[in-house]
Amino acid sequence: MKTIRKGVLIGLAAFLAAGARGSDTRVGIIGLDTSHAIEFTKILNAAKPEPGFEGFHVTAAYTYGSLDISSSTNRYPEYTAKMREMGVEIVGSVADLLKRSDVVLLETNDGRRHLEQAVEVFKSGKRVFIDKPVAASLADAISIFEAAKRYGVPVFSSSALRYTQKAQEARAGKYGQIIAADAYSPCKLEPTHPDLFWYGIHGVEPLFTVMGTGCESVVRVSQSDVDFVVGMWKNGRVGTLRGMRGKGATYGCDIFAEKGGRMALGGYEGYKPLLKEILKFFRTGAVPVPPEETIEIFAFMEAAQESKLRGGVPVKLDEVLSKARAEAAKRSF
Repeated sequence: MKTIRKGVLIGLAAFLAAGARGSDTRVGIIGLDTSHAIEFTKILNAAKPEPGFEGFHVTAAYTYGSLDISSSTNRYPEYTAKMREMGVEIVGSVADLLKRSDVVLLETNDGRRHLEQAVEVFKSGKRVFIDKPVAASLADAISIFEAAKRYGVPVFSSSALRYTQKAQEARAGKYGQIIAADAYSPCKLEPTHPDLFWYGIHGVEPLFTVMGTGCESVVRVSQSDVDFVVGMWKNGRVGTLRGMRGKGATYGCDIFAEKGGRMALGGYEGYKPLLKEILKFFRTGAVPVPPEETIEIFAFMEAAQESKLRGGVPVKLDEVLSKARAEAAKRSF
């Protein structure tokens, strides 16, 4: 009885808070198979949101999400209950969610479902952020941005690791030209996704944040507990990724810069810096990460996959991009 009473009180408090903020932009969440959905909702649905997070409220969520990845499907009961406790209505379809939201967070952990779900959102005209990975293949990533262009809907995708303070400072030119960078992150594998797409992207994202676009080829060494990828950029610049699956796996990026030599940029700094950028995007429609950069990130990872399959030989990004674009061109939305 005490547990039921506590749940009722939590739900009532959330309902009253939502009613008091009836003028907020309504946020819909697709996919309750990632902690991001819970953490974003905690921040936005707080009784008194922190500065920078005001004016938005998560009103509806659609649970699915992956249909067959156990690490995702096992989370549904717990995460659905937590969302209800925060006053979020659980709906039965993406279509129902779109009726109850003004903007969308596509949080589905399974990149294979993103194209289908994103196109449904694009057709509604609502702005959408797609959490990592934007897709489970380079062809799907290209198709998502082509579909967004067709329907005239702004969209972007990013890992939270892009928005560490020093990585943003490096991108803005504080340390001069970045001559080289060494990024590293945990790199769990999921059989339904190319190796780096599932979790290694948390290392690839800050690598491109500081190096920018212009990677021409990659070569990959793969072992049971580590992947090491060397990317060759234009003008002889080199960026590397170390994806770790053993003990000591952590996040970070070291740069070799024109000003200051070698320096460590630090690692994960929480969800709030990314969420602030998402809310700016929702307010303005201005995309903070160009589609071309996200597509190159996925070309880097797909070329790394090809390098592994071919025994560690260099693979050009143009090669995988050409093949993926040809596949994407056959699709209709």
